Amino acid sequence: MDVTDKIALVTGGACSIGRTITATLARQGAHVVVGDIVDNAFEDIKEEIEGYGRQSMTAHLDVTDGNSIQKMVEAVISRFGRIDILVNNAGVIAAPGWADRDDTTEEDWDITHSINVKGVANVSNAVIPHMKEARYGKIINIASVAGKQATVINPPYAASKAGVISLTRTMAMTLAPYNINVNAVCPALLWTPMWEKIAYKWVKVNPEFEGLSAREIFDKSVAARVPLQRPQTPEDVANLVAFLASDAARNITGQAINVDGGSRTD
Repeated sequence: MDVTDKIALVTGGACSIGRTITATLARQGAHVVVGDIVDNAFEDIKEEIEGYGRQSMTAHLDVTDGNSIQKMVEAVISRFGRIDILVNNAGVIAAPGWADRDDTTEEDWDITHSINVKGVANVSNAVIPHMKEARYGKIINIASVAGKQATVINPPYAASKAGVISLTRTMAMTLAPYNINVNAVCPALLWTPMWEKIAYKWVKVNPEFEGLSAREIFDKSVAARVPLQRPQTPEDVANLVAFLASDAARNITGQAINVDGGSRTD
């Protein structure tokens, strides 16, 4: 998973899974640019990247705002001269308040599509011309196993991640002549602050979970759905991202690879 001296841009890279991806790429040798709408985590993540002896850069980034994206990409090119790796990690599960609502709203559909799908396209479209010029690039989109299976809990989110998978395959075909690899990583059950907030939603389809804590619901879900009988971790996701970002994966493109402990979702 050698990405020594590559220039990596990670959207949503300051928190949760994105932060682990950022740290892993730095540990494997990349200089990392973190673009995130959450600014208050920048100092910590810069310190972590530089602790591995790598260069860091942070930028406020709204993946729904073309000006924000263009400003960030121009700053990266001005400093480093190129972008070798793009990890489109920024994403949301729904509109604010979804975890406390029983019904899906139009805002849930609008926000998940604008950030999870259009956000991937927006940032990619700003970076791709520079990769084309270099005739080199690795784009990794963070999707979800939810994009491959039916769900009654959050249809807008699942549909958005299906969109990311479809976009990944199209981009891979389009960009192959320029030596640009495009793949998606599809995590499954990870214990994150997001999962903790939505655990009660699982009670609607699993009445036997009634009265359990969020962590108990998560653990029982893992036991029921994951053949390896263990949850996935941000490190699992980040390790696959680092592999796909390396030249060891030079002949892998257009794939949506599950990190799911063997769960059947296809």
